[in-house]
Amino acid sequence: MRRLYFPIALALAGCGVLIWLGFWQLDRLDWKQGILDDIDARLAADPVPLPASPLESDEYSTVTLSGQATGDELHVLVSGTSAGQGYRVISAFATNDGRRIMVDQGLLDFTAKDAAPQRQPTDMTGTLIWPDDRNSSTPDPDIEANIWFARDVDQMAQVLNTEPVMVVLRSATTPDPRLIPLPVDSATIKNDHLNYAITWFLLAAVWAIMSVFLISRVLRTKV
Repeated sequence: MRRLYFPIALALAGCGVLIWLGFWQLDRLDWKQGILDDIDARLAADPVPLPASPLESDEYSTVTLSGQATGDELHVLVSGTSAGQGYRVISAFATNDGRRIMVDQGLLDFTAKDAAPQRQPTDMTGTLIWPDDRNSSTPDPDIEANIWFARDVDQMAQVLNTEPVMVVLRSATTPDPRLIPLPVDSATIKNDHLNYAITWFLLAAVWAIMSVFLISRVLRTKV
């Protein structure tokens, strides 16, 4: 009987840890879904004028502004968007009340990289965000070729000489014909916690089956 102590303890410990990890991921799923529901509510709210001093609590607010793009823009290489691959165009935008901010105007086709930007006055609606595209493996931008690999609000604001404020275009009265808007949508925000939970529960099931096999081998082993 003592021979069974270790495999039983191993089975209980392994299954216990894996099941706990599965339920932990379900808790994380509820937490993330709460965040997504809050984002959806902000996106669906009535537009408000762009705040004078936006706070992090204003992120994902739907805002309105008037002015025109200055023609100064940065191109962010992207793929897998709803409109395909190309460059996200981050433009310096001069508002009618004298501010200079950044507007993510949408997707530019690779073949149109050298096309002249539109500088017509426009009224627009968009989403105020601080995108977190950059990570430790993101290459530095190629400033000379104007190719960026992430939307880095602070660095882009320095290059474009704007406030560190970015609005992602939803609609405009005078849209730039080069571009396809890429409005913010919570569906693009990663939420894989259910998949992680299923993985942990499946591993727990595998661990249990292997434990049963091990215990049966121990019972068949002659003393």
